[in-house]
Amino acid sequence: MAVKCETMTDVRREIDRLDRELVTLLAERQNYIEQAGRIKASRDKVRDVPRIEDVVAKVLAAAKEAGLSPAMAEPVWRLLIEKSIEHEYVEFDAHEQNDTAAQ
Repeated sequence: MAVKCETMTDVRREIDRLDRELVTLLAERQNYIEQAGRIKASRDKVRDVPRIEDVVAKVLAAAKEAGLSPAMAEPVWRLLIEKSIEHEYVEFDAHEQNDTAAQ
């Protein structure tokens, strides 16, 4: 829950704290994206449109519950998903190259 701030210094301190927490959470999310890139059997499974829409729907439901504007939540998550997919392709390709080289 957000704390009440009295000054812009207070606001900035809390935003900086949250940014550090978000970086930690995004790094954890990225790790799971990397695992997906290793686990998926084929490159055409990386982009999964039904899964994308499922994630966005879940995020919008959570955003509503938390009081986060859907106008902020949806574009942020769609960008996060797209960047995650790009990263997953890199991971998938690297894993494929390692598998091919090992054979």
